Amino acid sequence: MAKRDYYEVLGVAKNATEDELKKAYRKLAMKHHPDRNPDSKEAEEKFKEVKEAYEMLSDPAKREAYDRFGHAGVDPNAGFAGGAGGPGFGGFADVFGDIFGDIFGGQRGGGRSNVYRGADLRYAMEISLEQAAGGYTSEIRVPAWETCEACSGSGAKPGTKPKVCHTCGGQGAVRVQQGFFSIQQTCPTCRGSGRVIPEPCTACEGAGRVKKNKTLEVKIPAGIDDGMRIRSAGNGEPGINGGPPGDLYVEIHVKEHPVFQRDGDDLHCEVPIGITTAALGGTVQIPTLHGRAEIDLPEGTQSGKQFRLRGKGVKGIRSSYPGDLYAHVVIETPVRLTDKQKQLLRELETSLKDPKHSPQTKGWMDRVKDFFQ
Repeated sequence: MAKRDYYEVLGVAKNATEDELKKAYRKLAMKHHPDRNPDSKEAEEKFKEVKEAYEMLSDPAKREAYDRFGHAGVDPNAGFAGGAGGPGFGGFADVFGDIFGDIFGGQRGGGRSNVYRGADLRYAMEISLEQAAGGYTSEIRVPAWETCEACSGSGAKPGTKPKVCHTCGGQGAVRVQQGFFSIQQTCPTCRGSGRVIPEPCTACEGAGRVKKNKTLEVKIPAGIDDGMRIRSAGNGEPGINGGPPGDLYVEIHVKEHPVFQRDGDDLHCEVPIGITTAALGGTVQIPTLHGRAEIDLPEGTQSGKQFRLRGKGVKGIRSSYPGDLYAHVVIETPVRLTDKQKQLLRELETSLKDPKHSPQTKGWMDRVKDFFQ
């Protein structure tokens, strides 16, 4: 697939200034950054495309070559490309570091760009259908990090102090020359912190923090459904090198209910009735989440008949009105009959031979006859 014009990718004119290029790049890179779109291949490809466009146009030599010869002018295999290790490359690294800091809310103090947001945590919580429908407040315990009291968070053994990394001079990053390119990498000695600890604290092993548990109150909103998540901002793992903490996501699992099955905002339940009630009709009490209700069964109610009780379902989080409750009638066949009961049923069956008493049976038999003819 042919590459798009770099100016078109960034959405700027060909005479755009350096500030306009940088502004356009920052906006698009933040929009399509993979950490903001973790499951989007399309966003990842667009991010790479925007990154490449800015890398080329931010370098004056490469931009001049691109303006004269197009993509061939910056293709290292075509022989037109300008020098790769010039000041333009450093400008690209700087703006990319700025955007990385913006996305994660980190500060690039001391020239270090190795600032990372903490990882998100997931907590699975199981609740009942009643708690999901009416709302619920619970306390949970999650892992947390606290400043080490022994070293006051420095990571160094009491009485000693961390030292500036001799490899990167406290910058947290070093530049490595690879052919024509100069690439900035995390310092292998201090791992991006800009400092080294000759004598680590024994209490925290040089981390400056210790792992403990903390108790959080979680409020489950009324109407939440199975599989939904609640975000607790800032209660994930702490950031690295001053980066912000991640978030805690509480994933809701609704336990199976002995009576009701939920379908969105609606509830369904089965109501067993005897053959006498089905034949003669009557009033049947059924449970709801808010008490009892009654349904009137007409004479000749068939198994599978559905009755709708408006507003007796669940009011979802995004719903204006509660759903409905659907009661499905199931006619129960008598079991463990005595000889007298069996005889009475046979007499009843004989008296019901007239097809008018069993219209569904007659219709079914007629269809069977037609099938075999």
